[in-house]
Amino acid sequence: MIHWLLVSSPANFETSRVRGFDIAGMKSRWRKAASEARPGDTIFFYLTGFKSIAGEALVTGEAFEDHTKIWESTKPNEYYPHRFPITIKKARDAGDYLAVESFLQDYEYARRWPAKNWTLAFQGNVHRLNEKDYKLIHGLL
Repeated sequence: MIHWLLVSSPANFETSRVRGFDIAGMKSRWRKAASEARPGDTIFFYLTGFKSIAGEALVTGEAFEDHTKIWESTKPNEYYPHRFPITIKKARDAGDYLAVESFLQDYEYARRWPAKNWTLAFQGNVHRLNEKDYKLIHGLL
């Protein structure tokens, strides 16, 4: 089982909420990672700007490719084409997200960077988390 952290905008998270959190997507460059997503994997949604975790989902099916536009991207013609079905386990209400700074001292993944540059741990669209970080965030959500 892999624990994923997907980085996205608050607007894209709300788009997923409106859809009923039926699928999650990874950007074009993450084809290999998406192909490794399996039913039973978990996903956390990190929201840029808020620097917060907004929810957790369970992967329920195999990855597939689809270029239908669902989510917005600052990159032209980026449609998050690598997708997989999900079931939401917990989605926090807008404005009630879990601030990363509230658990940063215990978050192992962020220790790869100097403390003052912790936001570098959330650059890019996709990250894999270890079991300890999964349990930390899952417990706080």
